[in-house]
Amino acid sequence: MGFIVGLVFGLVVGITIIIGFVKAENYRSKLRSELANTVAAFARMTVEDSRKLLPAEFYPSWVVFSERQKLTWLNHHLTKIWPYVDEAASELIKASVEPVLEQYRPAIVASLTFSKLTLGTVAPQFTGVSIVEGDKNGMTMELDMNWDGNPNIVLGIKTLVGVSLPVQVKNIGFTGVFRLIFRPLVDEFPCFGAVSVSLREKKKLDFTLKVVGGDISAIPGLSDAIEETIRDAVEDSITWPVRKVIPIIPGDYSDLELKPVGMLEVKLVQAKNLTNKDLVGKSDPFAKMFIRPLREKTQRSKTINNDLNPIWNEHFEFVVEDAATQHLVVRVYDDEGVQASELLGCAQIRLCELEPGKVKDVWLKLVKDLEIQRDNKNRGEVHLELLYVPFGAGNAVNPFTASSMTSLEKVLKNDATDEVNASSRKRKDVIVRGVLSVTVISAEEIPIQDLMGKADPFVVLSMKKSGAKSKTRVVNDSLNPVWNQTFDFVVEDGLHDMLVLEVWDHDTFGKDYIGRCILTLTRVIMEEEYTDWFQLDESKAGKLQLHLKWMAQSIYRDS
Repeated sequence: MGFIVGLVFGLVVGITIIIGFVKAENYRSKLRSELANTVAAFARMTVEDSRKLLPAEFYPSWVVFSERQKLTWLNHHLTKIWPYVDEAASELIKASVEPVLEQYRPAIVASLTFSKLTLGTVAPQFTGVSIVEGDKNGMTMELDMNWDGNPNIVLGIKTLVGVSLPVQVKNIGFTGVFRLIFRPLVDEFPCFGAVSVSLREKKKLDFTLKVVGGDISAIPGLSDAIEETIRDAVEDSITWPVRKVIPIIPGDYSDLELKPVGMLEVKLVQAKNLTNKDLVGKSDPFAKMFIRPLREKTQRSKTINNDLNPIWNEHFEFVVEDAATQHLVVRVYDDEGVQASELLGCAQIRLCELEPGKVKDVWLKLVKDLEIQRDNKNRGEVHLELLYVPFGAGNAVNPFTASSMTSLEKVLKNDATDEVNASSRKRKDVIVRGVLSVTVISAEEIPIQDLMGKADPFVVLSMKKSGAKSKTRVVNDSLNPVWNQTFDFVVEDGLHDMLVLEVWDHDTFGKDYIGRCILTLTRVIMEEEYTDWFQLDESKAGKLQLHLKWMAQSIYRDS
């Protein structure tokens, strides 16, 4: 009896297990089928479908929706014809780059030429292509390219002491974006007159230098000098806005060549809250600025010793070749004397953000690297005044014209015209002389200085170049003082002088520093008169209301 019960119970349990297993398998099969259908649906989704399902702000930073198309077919054919491309391109590169290498030849080198130049057996890979919209007179195409090649490049270097060194350029790694401009469009096959080729963006350019049969470090500084020369040659020979114009249909394409389109006037005013890199004392900051990162086109300011809030007040000029795409880059360094300077921070501003003929006053936040967007560390700010003046713009955009507001500008324009029409005349520097009238109206939100929760503020006014000083009366027990006092300063050189206003707290046995405002005279010279609020630097809070008025008198000095 027990055997029969056990047998029945075993059969029931066995059948139950089998039924459960079959149902589980069917359920898993159904899940797999649904997952496969879901994956297939996702595979059919377009970029627009993804953007509709999930807004862009919810994607992580590493997710990028590329608008570039893949070029597998081009890479396949390029690999086949690469030996012929190598032969043709090697001669072209040698003919076009060798003069640029000679132009940027280091001082310790007597001659610098190519001894050997072949591009090797590894063809570059084009990873994407896109069409740039908005060009009505032509078509612009951009190609992403990666190249980890095995070229045979040997530079023939001869030093000033007569030593010849064959230097091999090895381990080249390059990533960048090439721009092809097909312009102008014509009604004759192939429907465009010329092709302009340029390297629009150089994302990576790595290489190593090795003396054939020797050590390049045997000559101090030679390796760094040659590397800088190669990078300058690449920058000056093909990097945008430089372009190589290749005629397809015979014609005059001089309008496609690179040419200056305007001038950028830059006043490097000051910086504040810079990082301290020195163990003893403070950093000794100076600034370098450029539009194109070439040695001869990079401007350097003077060094301000032991100061994290330096005031430069220096003026620089840059040639602009493409205002739509170029940037002004500012790099602030700590001067280390004979050692390499240490970068404190960098910033950039696009020239297309500047309105031609109008001064733009900007504070730019310094970052560690312009390519890294997420830099939350406070590295300070730099203060610039910028003026972009296109060539041939006429009176419509240039503020220094006879039709401008101030008599100063009329004099500047007349003098410039006379210089062009009479080149034999001695050059003259314009000295902007006049009277600056400053009314210190009031202040607000002055930080508490006394135990009673008040302050006794007064303002010290000074001209940085002439050293002239004045001060307001003391307003007792007030965090929002009103002065309404006017001071006049005779300014001998308005374009290079600055107004400094320091706010102090008066005490019985001395005074406590609160904060300051530093103003150039550019705006008041341009506008003649204005009233505005100015935040206090080096202070937690507080602002000054000022009225400035300029009465100009220009004089001239032969130089």
